[in-house]
Formats: sequence, C-alpha cells, structure tokens
Amino acid sequence: MRFFAAVALFVLWLVLSASYDLIHVATGAVVASLVVWLSPSGSSHVRRFSWMAALAYIPWLFGRVLKSGLHVSRLILDPALPIAPELVHHKTNLSRDGELVVLGNSITLTPGTITVEVAPGELIVHAIDAKSHQDLSRGVFDDRVSRMFSAKEDSQ
Repeated sequence: MRFFAAVALFVLWLVLSASYDLIHVATGAVVASLVVWLSPSGSSHVRRFSWMAALAYIPWLFGRVLKSGLHVSRLILDPALPIAPELVHHKTNLSRDGELVVLGNSITLTPGTITVEVAPGELIVHAIDAKSHQDLSRGVFDDRVSRMFSAKEDSQ
C-alpha cells in the first residue's frame, strides 16, 4: 500500500511541478518516498487519506482551472473590464490542517481567486467577481476536498 502512496505522490509532484528534467524528477521521487516512509501507519488517531479520490481530484481541479482561466480571460479582454473584486468569508466544515491546505491551495490555483487567510472553519478569499467564487460558495470545493480526507478512522 505504501508503494502505491509513493507512486501517487510522485505523479502529483510531476503534475504540479510541470518540470521534467532529471533534477526535478529525482527530487520528486525522493520526496515522495520520504513522505510515505516518515508518515505514521496504522495509528488510530490518524485518518486515512483516499488516494483514489486524490487522483480523481487532479483532473477535476485542472478542469476548474481551465474554466476559470477562460472566464478571467473574457473579463480582461472586455473593454469595460467588468470586475467587482471582493473579499469572501468562506465558512467550511474542514478543520484539519491537510484539508485546509489542499482547499486553500486549490482556490489559489484557480484563476480569479486567491486565498488570503486560513483558519479552522473559515477562509478569506479574494475573488475578482461573483462568478469566480460561485463553486466555492456552493461548497463544491469543500465536498471534493473532503472526499480525499473522509476515509474512516482505523479501529485498531
């Protein structure tokens, strides 16, 4: 199981770094292996992470980035520049550090939104217009992130 976790982390590294030269690939392999090796296993207080949900999340997020990129491009190219920037206080049920990091980074990766502040139960997000934070406000991001971290706790 640890081998598959290391491979999944390595693939995630490659996708997110988008650098395929020898030094980046080697660094990714070493870092992925170290993370899996140093991670606790079988501990009753640690929730399991769903690698399958994480692998499904990557293309979903990529699609959101493309969709948002097109939206922001339209805003920029419109002569009237119809933006209405705002700070959105987003309440979330996600409270663990890993969940909040993934949520905050996913929001920031999506064009038109930037995570400004993160606290348990709340994120402050800068959005270029109302449409840019629609998925966030509807809880779409929260649902997708929670699927990765929703595996039941061990009963050992």
